[in-house]
Amino acid sequence: MVQGITALPQDVVHWIAAGEVIDSLAAVVRELAENALDAGATRIAIAVWVEQWRVRVADNGEGMGLADLTQAAAAHSTSKIRDRQDLWQITSLGFRGEALHSLAQLSQLQIASRPAESLAGGAADPTEGWLATYDGQGEVTQVAPCAIAPGTIVTADSIFANLPQRRQGLPAPAQQLRAIQVMIQQLALCHPHVTWQVQQGDRDWFTLFPGASARHLVPQILRTVQLGDLQELHLDLTAHPDAQTPLPAALDVVLGLPDRCHRGRPDWLKIAVNGRLVQVPALEQAILAGFRRTLPRDRFPVCFLHLRVAPAQVDWNRHPAKTEIYLHHLAQWQVTIEQAIAQALKLRPESLPLALQTEHLGAVLKAAEAPATYRVADLQPTPMGTAPPPNNTLKVLAQVHQTYILVEHPTGIWLVEQHIAHERVLYEELRDRWQWVPLASPLILTALTTAQCEQLQALGLELEPFGAQTWVVRSVPTLLADRDDCADALLELSWGGDLASAQAAIACRSAIRNGTPLTQPEMQTLIHRWQQTRNFRTCPHGRPICLSLEESSLSRFFRRHWMIGKSHGI
Repeated sequence: MVQGITALPQDVVHWIAAGEVIDSLAAVVRELAENALDAGATRIAIAVWVEQWRVRVADNGEGMGLADLTQAAAAHSTSKIRDRQDLWQITSLGFRGEALHSLAQLSQLQIASRPAESLAGGAADPTEGWLATYDGQGEVTQVAPCAIAPGTIVTADSIFANLPQRRQGLPAPAQQLRAIQVMIQQLALCHPHVTWQVQQGDRDWFTLFPGASARHLVPQILRTVQLGDLQELHLDLTAHPDAQTPLPAALDVVLGLPDRCHRGRPDWLKIAVNGRLVQVPALEQAILAGFRRTLPRDRFPVCFLHLRVAPAQVDWNRHPAKTEIYLHHLAQWQVTIEQAIAQALKLRPESLPLALQTEHLGAVLKAAEAPATYRVADLQPTPMGTAPPPNNTLKVLAQVHQTYILVEHPTGIWLVEQHIAHERVLYEELRDRWQWVPLASPLILTALTTAQCEQLQALGLELEPFGAQTWVVRSVPTLLADRDDCADALLELSWGGDLASAQAAIACRSAIRNGTPLTQPEMQTLIHRWQQTRNFRTCPHGRPICLSLEESSLSRFFRRHWMIGKSHGI
């Protein structure tokens, strides 16, 4: 139950990071929607009349009685905090008591509300709701009984009418509507249990339906994304063994699988803390680090993180919009986020169904690359000849066109491209065990520029001058040591890129060549090694490794649900 609305003491007011909280129509909707969420609403109806500068937000929350209504729009009046100490224990979205007062100053404000307690213990009296009208100072000018369901309806009309220059400085109506839509979507991600019904004037605009988690909201926001394209993970960090981890704490992760869901811009690196989307650049970098070498070049992940920490671990009182915060143990959160993303991307029994639509099968097969595309050596003898463990859940059936490996798994079949699957295996092995080995016969490199020499030295290669424009190389990365084209590989690495890029290039050069015939044990071993990788869905360059055809799709295609008589035309 929300406590009553009272004016904040002056010493608390002086501590609050005050500012202009109402600077746009989107800000009006944000503040009113956050108040509705604080009141425990599970259904929020929003109507916006952009041309009339009017906003109405209705909710089914706890509502307010007459005493709270008369105080609601007064300056620095709130039910969320009482004293200075409460600023460090904030559990609500709003707490400054500025929004309704600012709205009263900038618009014609009316609030109708009825407390939920009126329904307890018998028949409800519709006259227990009240409608209050406020002047420019937030004082009630008129109050009257009204028939209303439990909850609150706030109407702000003629917004910025007394500040025409403010209206002129705002974007065009279409842009304002887009800002409102994005803001509502962000709130919905953080509060997936809420139904959002939004109108433009008297016309329905969009509806966001509730779900068990944010994973069920993402496809409603990104229409090209399907539920099966997303993976989610919940981590309870309360009992985390690291004492630096904030307690209590939890982390919810919803991410797009990198083989089928990514963006051309970094516009879906979304981070929420305790129910509000925030900007934390350090954590955005942690997300990008978690997806390193799983996405195509110049593509960015779809990822939503929701951190739930103890109130004392986050300082909201830094900026009026509350998007800039101070988060304790930031370095530890970076490590935790990278580990969580790696765990969500890892192959597990419950993530075996990688359902793609059956109609995609033909298109993908036609786009498959021809044999001998890659400049790679013959099959490496180690450790491909070893037998897989007996409990392997993936069974190799055949090799297709000496390029794809047909694999049976508990829910269907996979078509795995052998080169890029092996490339992923070798890349992760290189990352984990980056070693240099001496060459039996030193290599001679010639005609290197200064930049090429510096690049090779940055990767760890030791170059010894050996005359004019000539250098000797005595040790190379393990995978290149026995290759005839080792010198060509070093020249390729000299043209730029960081260590991870160099390792990806070495893995690509060393992986099994398409067109190479493989025995059944070799294929089974490769599939087992690929199954154990951390990021099994894509190669280090972001290409998808396998195509999945689920048993359910096979059943539908072959009409196995039909009756025998019907299938014979009887």
